[in-house]
Amino acid sequence: MFSDRADAGRQLAEALERFRSAHPLVLALPRGGVVVGTEIARALACDLDVALVKKLRAPGSPELALGAIGEGGTVFLNHEIVDLTNADEAYIEDEIKERQHELSEQIEHYRRRKPKIPIAGRTVILTDDGLATGATMIAAVRATESGRPLRLVVAVPVAAPEAMRLVQAMKQVDEVACLLVPAWFEGVGQFYSDFAQVDDEEVIAILNEFA
Repeated sequence: MFSDRADAGRQLAEALERFRSAHPLVLALPRGGVVVGTEIARALACDLDVALVKKLRAPGSPELALGAIGEGGTVFLNHEIVDLTNADEAYIEDEIKERQHELSEQIEHYRRRKPKIPIAGRTVILTDDGLATGATMIAAVRATESGRPLRLVVAVPVAAPEAMRLVQAMKQVDEVACLLVPAWFEGVGQFYSDFAQVDDEEVIAILNEFA
């Protein structure tokens, strides 16, 4: 168990200490992942930015991700979830359009406060507060890879076994750092004593700190 996201970030930072000399760029998925990423960036004295991704929601189950879209237009679909939820092509197209609109607004909202940090040639640590289906992280990996990082590390406090398998199998990922891969997994929040929602104001304050 982690007491909260900050605690998880500090524990994860210890596992990433060996990357300090590379002066990595920590890319965190909003909003909860930004709190985790903040602690990593503080501990390693390195740069922090956001990796902007939107989950594609399964029909009738908005908490279940059937895929995700990332900044730059990358799209990932988990075809097993698509088949399981009977999401047809029309539903998926509408969901992509709706979430793309939300993603564009988020890009405008965050990037006008903190311009995107160039990725090329950097060691990049992609982080979130946990992996459930892995969809959003996979989309983030694909979006990040297009920026030509030198090395791409995915670091999360906790991950479902199947999500861990999917991310580890990605050829774009050089390494996955994860503190906990439990056999019994119902949701990321299960492993936090405090899993309160993180609001935009907190994310913006963090971005201002690292501006």
